[in-house]
Amino acid sequence: MKVKIKNLGILKQAEFSIGDITILCGENNTGKSYATYAFFGFLSSWRRAISFDFNSQIIEALLQDGIVTVNLESYISDIYKLTESLFKGYNNMLPEIFAAPIEHFSETDFFMEFDISTDLINRRYEKEVNSITNEVFLIVKEANSKNMTISLFVKPEYRIDVPREIIRRVIDSSLKNILLEPFFPNPFIASVERTGTAIFRKELNFSRNRLLEELAQSSQDINPFDLLLKGYDDYALPVKKNVEFTRNIEFISKRKSWLAYQYPELLSYFKGIIGGDYQVTTNDELYYRPKNKRLNLSMDESSSSVRALLDIGFYLKHMAQPNDIFIIDEPELNLHPENQRKIARLFARLANIGIKVFITTQGDYIIKELNTLIMLNQDSPYLKKLAEDEGYLPEELLSADKVKAYVAEKAWIKVEGNKRKTKEYTLTPAQITQESGIEITSFDRTIDTMNRIQDAILWRDE
Repeated sequence: MKVKIKNLGILKQAEFSIGDITILCGENNTGKSYATYAFFGFLSSWRRAISFDFNSQIIEALLQDGIVTVNLESYISDIYKLTESLFKGYNNMLPEIFAAPIEHFSETDFFMEFDISTDLINRRYEKEVNSITNEVFLIVKEANSKNMTISLFVKPEYRIDVPREIIRRVIDSSLKNILLEPFFPNPFIASVERTGTAIFRKELNFSRNRLLEELAQSSQDINPFDLLLKGYDDYALPVKKNVEFTRNIEFISKRKSWLAYQYPELLSYFKGIIGGDYQVTTNDELYYRPKNKRLNLSMDESSSSVRALLDIGFYLKHMAQPNDIFIIDEPELNLHPENQRKIARLFARLANIGIKVFITTQGDYIIKELNTLIMLNQDSPYLKKLAEDEGYLPEELLSADKVKAYVAEKAWIKVEGNKRKTKEYTLTPAQITQESGIEITSFDRTIDTMNRIQDAILWRDE
């Protein structure tokens, strides 16, 4: 999967491929967050960027017979045209994704290349759509079939009351699930604003309850969604998602993730990083409980690192699923260097079990630890002994081909449509080898400069 960007924020032209671990790094104000937010925005919103056209007779046949078959062959053969329409629709949504004026995106182009060789014909799909009490629709596409069958479980005498718009949405959603969903992983993002949302969780819930009270008491015709979203329209989608996630922690905490069932040792490892665990009470109170202490600390009483890792902890314990893409903006936020090393090792373990990790970082310790995990993963008795002596586990070691890294910087590039290269903001791929790891010189230049100055101070000849 490759993302291509033109005229997005400070980025003139850039592209990056998605690996099992993808890293964007660089100095401040070089476009890392713009690229990340655009990528997350697409994965979160692509369903709204396209609608499928189909004959209205399909709806009438379903109402008449209670079952209808939709042939998918023409849609599958036109997958290129479908994706062109999809990205055109998403580009029109960018002002909403970034909560920014439309003129900022008048020349922006976002596009993704992905492997369309995925066998949609061979894939089986089944989904129920239920009302509060009963199953209403059943959508099935059998393996090795080009047909999608929709059944309507409503008695013939009541079918006339089923809104045609509901049926249209069910068919449209099913076509998206079958034809496009296999290409796009489910995203979760921990934005850099996550520490603030953790502190003000009570205030967010109070505001929500107050708005619902206003709705209940109002005699006017008010859209409840307008009230619930009131005050958040000026924030980019990742920030809104973090607010929504934090407000819903009580409900999220009742779920159990795939990791909790299959890899509980990863959750134990994460507890070791934060030195305790998060607790949600039946009264929707959120606490941090330090290990081996009978003490509950609220978020504003807890350390900044505990707050910074809240979203990550709840995602791992309650939401993570295979083939997800886990996006973390500045994972080093408020972390001691030792915990930065540990979080890098956690990312490696996630990537090795099938959860993709996408990070933006200025953390030299995270990059160097990932380097170590790559360089140790060689067929060498010495390196195997070294890994064992230093406490590295086999499941933490990385293959170089699993990792993609890019530096956001100003570099000489040939912009499409220009004959000559110009110096523009872009994403420069870092060289990655099994022997030497990730070569990112920007960190090294800064460290070398500091060392040179300190050497000059220490060895001065007055």
